[in-house]
Amino acid sequence: MLKLTFDEANAEKLFGTRDENLRYLEERVGVSVQARGAEIGVSGRDDRSERLAVRLLEAFDRLLSNGGRVGSEEFRTGVRVLEEDAEIDLVEFFLDASIPPTLKRFIAPRNLNQRLFIRSVAAHDYVFAIGPAGTGKTYLAVAMAAAALVDKQVRRLVLCRPAVEAGERLGFLPGDLVEKVNPYLRPVYDALYDILGYDKTSKLIERQVIEIAPLAFMRGRTLNDAFIILDEAQNTTREQMKMFLTRMGFHSKAVITGDITQIDLPGTQGSGLLEALEILDGAEGIAFVNFTKLDVVRHRLVQEVVDRYGRWEAARSVRKERDR
Repeated sequence: MLKLTFDEANAEKLFGTRDENLRYLEERVGVSVQARGAEIGVSGRDDRSERLAVRLLEAFDRLLSNGGRVGSEEFRTGVRVLEEDAEIDLVEFFLDASIPPTLKRFIAPRNLNQRLFIRSVAAHDYVFAIGPAGTGKTYLAVAMAAAALVDKQVRRLVLCRPAVEAGERLGFLPGDLVEKVNPYLRPVYDALYDILGYDKTSKLIERQVIEIAPLAFMRGRTLNDAFIILDEAQNTTREQMKMFLTRMGFHSKAVITGDITQIDLPGTQGSGLLEALEILDGAEGIAFVNFTKLDVVRHRLVQEVVDRYGRWEAARSVRKERDR
């Protein structure tokens, strides 16, 4: 059994309410953890599980000493990240790639691809984030845009989506222009409310510092000093994608997010996102971040749903090919 001793203040935060973090560590990693005050003993089923548990606890102790935060979400993230890369520096992972603490809530990456995404957005003017639902693409993009606005790196946010129905027929929508496009842009609103708060978001939208609009209304514009997000980009046509990519002016940044497994375009119309990935591959100054089902950070069953649908669709493609 390996024994560790922590500062009492750090131990209380590290262990979690009623030692919930330690119980999670036992279940996920396969170790036994005995806590007595600020001292714990760790014994594992093998050397690897013991080393991972000790490395995690020591890293979070250093993180707390450096002013970092360790809640249940961060603790679970730390376990997942070390399982992906046992040599990673968790202190650097949380402090170096976290979004500036000027927002309503502290936001840090929950896996290695999220950290790559955050770093890519900081370093590039165009970033494509591709992956399944639940990987945090839209949420992180909105969070970084909000942080850039609060820190006065940009003067406005422009958030848009193509207005494509996901299989339903919504029919005639009453109201003015804003009310008509609201159903398509609700996920973006939800992210803004969570990150900035309802009152602040409403005021910024009212002052047009934050502009939320369907993609069709971007034609003919040049956006300077702006952080621009195109969400659900898999539902753009070739013309729409080209139009969007040529809207960016000076001192601006654009993030394009999409899930190529959920294309809702009618008929045989090709996805502008798929074509852009091929056309822009290797272009200097443009970054591509590919999320997978392993990066899903919603409810644990979301990852299971994504996985099962992926397997079902792959099997169906094989059957179709075989029946030809």
